[in-house]
Amino acid sequence: MYKLLIVDDEPTVRFGLRSYFNWSSFGIEVMGEADDGDVALEMIEKEQPDLILTDVRMPNMDGITLSQQISVRYPQCKIIFVSGHDDADYLKSALKVSAVDYIFKPVNLQELNAVMKRVVADMDADQAEQRHKQQQLVKLKEGMPLLREKFLLSLISSGVPKLELRERIEFLGLDLPVAASYWVIVISIDDLADVMGSRSERDRQLLWYSVLNIYQELIDTHLRGYAFEHQKGEFIGVLQADPAGDMVSDPAEALLALAGNIRANLERWLKIGVTIGISDRVTALSDLTHAYRQAREAADHKWYLGKNQIITMDSLESLASDDDGINRYDLVHNEQLISVLKAADLVKLRAVLDHIFVDLNRNRRGGLKYGRNVWLQIVLAVGQLLLELSAQSPEMESAETLLWEALFEKETLGEMRQLVETYLSAACERILEKRTGKVANLVERVRAIIEQSYADGDFTVADIGKAVYLTPTYVSLLFKQETGQTINEYLTQVRVDKAKELLRDPQYKFYDICYAIGYTDPSYFTKLFKKATGVTPSVYRDHYA
Repeated sequence: MYKLLIVDDEPTVRFGLRSYFNWSSFGIEVMGEADDGDVALEMIEKEQPDLILTDVRMPNMDGITLSQQISVRYPQCKIIFVSGHDDADYLKSALKVSAVDYIFKPVNLQELNAVMKRVVADMDADQAEQRHKQQQLVKLKEGMPLLREKFLLSLISSGVPKLELRERIEFLGLDLPVAASYWVIVISIDDLADVMGSRSERDRQLLWYSVLNIYQELIDTHLRGYAFEHQKGEFIGVLQADPAGDMVSDPAEALLALAGNIRANLERWLKIGVTIGISDRVTALSDLTHAYRQAREAADHKWYLGKNQIITMDSLESLASDDDGINRYDLVHNEQLISVLKAADLVKLRAVLDHIFVDLNRNRRGGLKYGRNVWLQIVLAVGQLLLELSAQSPEMESAETLLWEALFEKETLGEMRQLVETYLSAACERILEKRTGKVANLVERVRAIIEQSYADGDFTVADIGKAVYLTPTYVSLLFKQETGQTINEYLTQVRVDKAKELLRDPQYKFYDICYAIGYTDPSYFTKLFKKATGVTPSVYRDHYA
């Protein structure tokens, strides 16, 4: 309901307006009457009506003066003048104070009805607009974090026109002085492919939310600034250098302490590693685009310096001073690789890979992409060699396919080198196998080693590889191809067979048998035995002893 105040110095007029018009049909409630403008003003201050129906001429404070006061103090209040004086000057005064309408006495109820329709429609429209504004303000408030993040992203990517900076910062409520000094810190998640691949989308979003929370809390502890997510696996901090010195005595020292705490806390609480890049100090908010590029470049150098590092621009400048220029990969290395592979010489193979790795590290300007391309060229050359020697196999083809995929997920040259070395070692051994035809002999040697060592609880496939001078992966591959069993499956079979033999002799205690065949946990042995035979060791003994 809208509230109406009737103001007129004639009691009969007030009574008639109140009693002979159906105000409720317009959603209006008459909240009171006043016989003069000064009395009305006091009532308005207390009740704040929505609508005022007032006479123009009154003894102490006339309607024009009252309306002037109302328009200043209560501009949302609607005013309708009622007067018995058909005076153009009064009409002009009424219009100047934004009166919504003007009715002459004696009041014609039909005319009043028409006026109230218009006024109520206007008030309904005003209320709808106010509700819309309130809804928009609520939405704006809810969306403020997103607007702030969008603004920060624009600061570090494309920049914001200087003329807009102050106004937008004030609107968003950000503590970012335009003329202060700043740093940018970039956090790059290490092993991003593994981190993403091992989690559901829900868990990924929870992880990024946790990273951002830890980042912001530590910024608030050490300096002043804001953290936000830029892209998948990359988080940015805009840090104020605090030139007034009211927070820290040495901002640069606090910056390094912050980076160290970020790395330690993310590893401790979220079990993830990060590489952190730190820009040089810039002297204005408009320089953040340059600072971000510096910090991003520093973090990207994990390909050379390794992961889980804090990398500053000073450290990159030191590297640049040692770089004599672009060092191209020497294709002679490819010829050397092909030669040692044909000779199936694993020792020389690793030596050539060492030389290649050193060359790639020298080519710092080429970066990770250049190094990946070189490794891919090597893999292609080796695949071609296997075809030429008729040494290609489904297993090697599968290994090559997986290698291609893995190379694009690795973030350092060292990780790529390990992948390629494993593949080349398998290729070398495949070529050796093709040349000597001694696979069957190798399998027999593996079986003999297992027969001799099954009682050793620490015995592994790696021990077998050392004994036959091959990698564990390659030994396992050959054994599986030849026998249809994995080495571990065969080892379990040997142990179970030996356990059966001992269980048939009552003099041996159950736990003695368990230890004698290489197991330290009797319950684990029981599970394996039942899986292999269908019965527990005790049931087997009862049946065969």
